[in-house]
Amino acid sequence: MKILLFGVSNVGKTTVGKLLADRLGFRFYDLDEEVKRYMNMTLEEFVHTGSLRWRDGKRGRVIKKLIRKKEDMVFAVSPVSYTESFKMQIESGEDLLLIELYDTPENIFDRLVFSDENDNIYKDDEYKNKRRNYYLKEIQEDLNWYGRVYADLGVENRVFINNDLPMKTVDRIIAEYGLK
Repeated sequence: MKILLFGVSNVGKTTVGKLLADRLGFRFYDLDEEVKRYMNMTLEEFVHTGSLRWRDGKRGRVIKKLIRKKEDMVFAVSPVSYTESFKMQIESGEDLLLIELYDTPENIFDRLVFSDENDNIYKDDEYKNKRRNYYLKEIQEDLNWYGRVYADLGVENRVFINNDLPMKTVDRIIAEYGLK
């Protein structure tokens, strides 16, 4: 079985995905990490290379490559706007469970972190809080946009994080989808 977790940045795909994979004894993959390996560059370099469509094409190749693997996995899929490069793989894929994780803009804002040019994560609450209204607006726009993208991709399962602890979200996913 392949469980693909979709959602906007900072919703908790990686944290929940790692815990879920560990709990199920599955392999965990994170699209950002796989893209860095595939492209041999930092994520910061990647997001400043080519157009969004070009980057999503590269992401799509990585997605296709991973879901072709013959292993059980949990896969945290970074936001992708242009899905045509892997949509057919998703639609025809066997044993795929597609789940969108979502939360309120305020809860996502609270988890917001930044990364430097070397992909080192850091917090800057002063900077973030000065721009709170801007970020809340951007997060809401992302939730709206990617919600439509995921629906078009066929992601029908949605799990509301509700600012729960990651392990509680994992428990809910396991119970709701009958995973063991």
